[in-house]
Amino acid sequence: MIFRDIKDINLTHVFECGQCFRWVPDGPDSYTGAAGAFAAHISLKGGCLDVEASGGDEAFWRRYFDLDTDYGAIKRKLAESEPLITPAAEYGYGIRILNQDPFETIISFIISQNNNIPRIRKNIESLCAEYGEPIEGSGLYAFPSAEALAGADVNDLAALKLGYRSAYIKASAQRYLEKGCPETREELLEFHGIGPKVANCIMLFGLRDTAAFPVDTWVKQIMNDMYGFDLKDTKGMQRFAAEKYGDLAGYAQQYLFYYYRDRSRLQK
Repeated sequence: MIFRDIKDINLTHVFECGQCFRWVPDGPDSYTGAAGAFAAHISLKGGCLDVEASGGDEAFWRRYFDLDTDYGAIKRKLAESEPLITPAAEYGYGIRILNQDPFETIISFIISQNNNIPRIRKNIESLCAEYGEPIEGSGLYAFPSAEALAGADVNDLAALKLGYRSAYIKASAQRYLEKGCPETREELLEFHGIGPKVANCIMLFGLRDTAAFPVDTWVKQIMNDMYGFDLKDTKGMQRFAAEKYGDLAGYAQQYLFYYYRDRSRLQK
């Protein structure tokens, strides 16, 4: 599948802005990975997005990459409401917020707690290999179903080096089966092991709430540098983001997060 004349997209920005963990670079402007039950090789050249996938039709991949959203208009609106965001939006110009499976997002961000990216990736792939179905011809595994993880033994999960997250994963899978997919932040906070920051990540990346504004260590530093917030004033940061960015707060968070994190890495 080839999607032509795509603007405001950069695969590195998309796959390495902290919203997903199963995509690995395999060449210039090229990634291989999986979305739910489908494996794919994704490449971008001259505004053409090439998707070689094991499954999923054009509608699925168009939605996954959020290709029908005008990110140019989003960046212009953000700049009008807050000129200070312009350098970050220009730096991360190619970020698009993926439409990911909610259950996969819940489990992935539970695993992400107090963890680093390489280890998160390894944990998730180990989980998929143990409890997911093989994706034919790809060497990859589909993300496990809620049924598979709800029925898993906590000790077997711990053997995958998931640590204390093992109990959270099993309990969250059981709750997902019993109560269905959560729709609000409050419902997510009722899941075992999900706190405010992870709940906001899931709202933004799994439930498509673009008003969600996850606050992690990077965002705290950003809000301190840009606006003088005390590093402990998470609630104040949330209120400010809601007032300043409104329904576009999630996009603002991604531009700011990617800009500050990458700039910090380059300065080392």
